[in-house]
Amino acid sequence: MAKVKISKKSTRIDMTAMCDVAFLLLSFFIMTATAKQPEPKPVDTPASTVLEKLPEEGVATITIGDKQVFFTIPRDARKGTLERISTEYKIPFSEEEYKAFTSMEGFGVPLNQLKGLLALEPAKRNEGNLQKGIPYDSVNDQLGNWVKFARQAHKQLQEEKIQAGELAPEKLKDLDIAIKGDAKEDYPTVKRVIDILQEQKKNRFFLVTGLRDENF
Repeated sequence: MAKVKISKKSTRIDMTAMCDVAFLLLSFFIMTATAKQPEPKPVDTPASTVLEKLPEEGVATITIGDKQVFFTIPRDARKGTLERISTEYKIPFSEEEYKAFTSMEGFGVPLNQLKGLLALEPAKRNEGNLQKGIPYDSVNDQLGNWVKFARQAHKQLQEEKIQAGELAPEKLKDLDIAIKGDAKEDYPTVKRVIDILQEQKKNRFFLVTGLRDENF
C-alpha cells in the first residue's frame, strides 16, 4: 500500500507586523516622555515608604543642600513672579531676561546676581558652584518674597481662568510648596525654611523623599 505524503507547512512566523508595533510604541514613548531637567543643586533625599506623589502641576519646589536654598517655580507663574520681584526691589528686567527666567527650571542666587545668571547660556548656569543659594535669613529674607510672589502670581492665573470660564471657582487653590532637602542637611536650615512658610500661614507642604523598602 502506498504511503500518503503529508505536506509540510512552514513554521516561519512573519514578524513584520510585530516589529512595526514595537517601533510605533518606542516612538510614542520617546515623543511623550519628559526629560529630566538639570538642577542647580542635586541633593540626595532621605528615604521613605510613602508612595504619595506630588501633584503634576501647581507645585513650587524649595531645594535645600549644604545650607543653600534653591527655588523652582511652575512655568506659567514665573513671569508674574519676576514682575512682582521687579516692583518690590525696583530692579528692571528686559523682555529677553523675562524669557530666560521663564525657561529656567530652578535657580539659587541673590537678586543682585540674577541678571548675570540670566545672561549666561542655559548649559552654563548650573556649572560648578556658580549658584550659591537664595538668601533666607531674617535680615535678608529674599526666599520669603520669592515664595510670597509666586503664590500671588499663581492665584492671579487661576482667577483669570475662572473669569474665562476655564476653571470652576471651587477649584481655586493655593500654590503647593514642596521641600526637597538633602538627607544629610542640618535641621536648623530646614527649620528656617519651614518658619518662612509658616510666617506666610503656609502650614501644609510636601516633603520630597526617595522610596525605601518597608522592611529596610
